[in-house]
Amino acid sequence: MPVLFCHSFCTALGFKFSFLNLPSDNKAGEMNIKGINYDIGTKTTTGRLTRETFDLSIVAKEIEIIKNDLHCNAIRISGLDTERIAVAAEIALKLGLTVWFSPSMHYDTQENTLKYVMQACRAAEKLRSVYSNVIFVLGCEFTLFTAGFVRGNTGNERLKNLFSPVSLVKNLIGMRRSYNKRLNIFLSRAVENVRQEFHGQITYASGTWEKPGWEIFDLIGVDFYRSSYNKLTFLKELQAYKKMGKPVYIMEFGCCTYKGAEDKGAMGWAIADWKKGIPELKGNFTRDEQVQAKYLAELLEIFNAEGIPGAFVFTFVMYNYLHDNDPRYDMDMASYGIVKVMPGKKGGYHQNLPWVPKQAFYDLADYYSNH
Repeated sequence: MPVLFCHSFCTALGFKFSFLNLPSDNKAGEMNIKGINYDIGTKTTTGRLTRETFDLSIVAKEIEIIKNDLHCNAIRISGLDTERIAVAAEIALKLGLTVWFSPSMHYDTQENTLKYVMQACRAAEKLRSVYSNVIFVLGCEFTLFTAGFVRGNTGNERLKNLFSPVSLVKNLIGMRRSYNKRLNIFLSRAVENVRQEFHGQITYASGTWEKPGWEIFDLIGVDFYRSSYNKLTFLKELQAYKKMGKPVYIMEFGCCTYKGAEDKGAMGWAIADWKKGIPELKGNFTRDEQVQAKYLAELLEIFNAEGIPGAFVFTFVMYNYLHDNDPRYDMDMASYGIVKVMPGKKGGYHQNLPWVPKQAFYDLADYYSNH
């Protein structure tokens, strides 16, 4: 997730950020931003949206639950349609939540992406000028989701190249990657343009393999998952971000809902086979909601202990990953959502909501209410 531009630029233009008092530092055990990700519909590799139907009554109820039941004080709203983001954001802002406005246009060119980001930042500024507590997240993992940074014509091809054994070794030994140079050129251009339209704080949701020039951002943002391959270095990597001189926010961290998912981290979803007529799991997996709940609790404890000022659980709900009583078709196992979507079910946690909470929902609510 790349983002780039110099803070001196906005200072020279007279921008001030006193309207939103995000912490520059945080005492251990006192996380100030208690957040969650909320998807309004993101483009998938099939061209469809992760959330085809955008029912405002459901959106409003879910955001109320995020505020009142989960005890979140911040929400990162992501998706393709900037009007949807803006509508959901205003609902959240009226409830007193801080909104991290996160436009996500996947699988397109850099030029189209920049035009889209500019459209999104204008929508975000319109809200910020009224409510003030709006952060603009310029993008997410551009090297993966946008063409031209990493070799590959599709998202899947770029994914394979980014996480091939050779590429992982290069990252582990600290080799400079040429895609970061291309990324930072793009980020610099994007931030410079966005600063002219959006007058609040800006960040970027970066992948851990990306090396954005954070001097151009107000906040450091990273999607930070723990898995088997980085379990031993997880804390060291987190501390490295803290040494960069700006507040570090965890834009995503989460876990799926099956035994072994804690070792998969950000790749837990890969057990799902979407090429079948009826989507199914690639093998035999055992549903385990406690795995997800324990993973979130452990990482929250680490972030608190390290003085990270805020984090966003990934994610509230994934509407395209439906639960099924047959384990072979229980796509919710491959979901990072803390609620379980029930096919055709109208009654759930609240009347007319098509989902029921998982164990992680209750544990997260308890954690946020007591920290």
